[in-house]
Amino acid sequence: MVSDNVPQSRHHGAAKHGSALLAGLLRCRRCGRKLTVRYTGKKHDVPRYSCWRGLLDNGEARCIAFGGLRVDDAIEHALLQVVSPGAIAAAEAAARQAVRQRDQVRDALSRDLEAAQYATDRAFRQYDASDPENRLVTAELEARWNRMLQRVQEIEQKLAHHDTTSSNATTLPVEDLAALGTNLERVWFAPGTDAKLKKRIVRTVIREVVADLDDDASEIVLLIHWAGGAHTEIRLPKRQRGQRNATPPDIVEAVRQLARIASDDVIAGVLNRNGLATGNGNRWTKERVTALRSYRKIPVFKVEPNDLDPWLNLSNAAKLLEVAPRTLRLAAEAGETKAEHPLTDGPWIFERTELSKPAAQQLNKPARQNPKHPAVSHPDQQNLFPSTT
Repeated sequence: MVSDNVPQSRHHGAAKHGSALLAGLLRCRRCGRKLTVRYTGKKHDVPRYSCWRGLLDNGEARCIAFGGLRVDDAIEHALLQVVSPGAIAAAEAAARQAVRQRDQVRDALSRDLEAAQYATDRAFRQYDASDPENRLVTAELEARWNRMLQRVQEIEQKLAHHDTTSSNATTLPVEDLAALGTNLERVWFAPGTDAKLKKRIVRTVIREVVADLDDDASEIVLLIHWAGGAHTEIRLPKRQRGQRNATPPDIVEAVRQLARIASDDVIAGVLNRNGLATGNGNRWTKERVTALRSYRKIPVFKVEPNDLDPWLNLSNAAKLLEVAPRTLRLAAEAGETKAEHPLTDGPWIFERTELSKPAAQQLNKPARQNPKHPAVSHPDQQNLFPSTT
């Protein structure tokens, strides 16, 4: 099945929830129409850009079409190269702006408090100067005075809350802001980064991307129109018919093993941490891991009910055996306990049935039998707090 995400206007519009980074930004160089986004794959999460407006509106032949993952990667790297030099300055400016906003809010609250206190004093003077015999006027002035007192109390509470919030808000030093600017690429490609926010940033920096296919060179040609008026051309190799850049078998096997204990976004992070790339040389993302699993028919990770997962990571396996994770890891490295370790900088994987065997169950006995670290208190140990019952 294929789903379409067709923009209805000439403008790129707001960022949507789909994974395609350039939805609404791509324009066909051949016909001038906007490219549509089609999500393919079993879970409809693999984007593909196509110029279908002529076919949908007038029955014309399709102009161009190409996969979205490689194009999105190229645009992301071009954007990061443009934004990174000003990332530190932007972070410092944002910190200064936050401080100014907090000061402006406090000044406004202070002015409101001063005005409310003046109105309260005036209401008291009017009440104090009134004739006690005229109960109607006295009651009205007293009610007005009470309202002014409540207003002062409300503003004082707002001011106290603002001061508490401002004191808890920590301002990052320049060194930390510089680290944030340096780690911009790591934050951008982190699995937890919001895709909608990334697309809003792209729409702020890029006005439009004109796309075409160079059939002679078998390349995807992208012309980026930046918001500042500059233009950048990017050429990407287009996969030819019958050509496949297959993922190496060792990476496929690692994904097959990691899928037993981890979700797709976690697997993508582990692969990137080990410096592994896709068959096309791109970074791993959740969508690419999902596409690889779907193509290789690797089951997705699911949490079993009642915590009876057939495969466990190091922490959960150590908890099951009631031993320290380091003890279990050393046993796995020595071959005393069977375990899988598909990547050097990655998790250990233990099968629940192997942990129930005597070899694994014997790991916690040395700790219990160690006289220096007894499992229970010594019978001759005295109690610091004697019982009063």
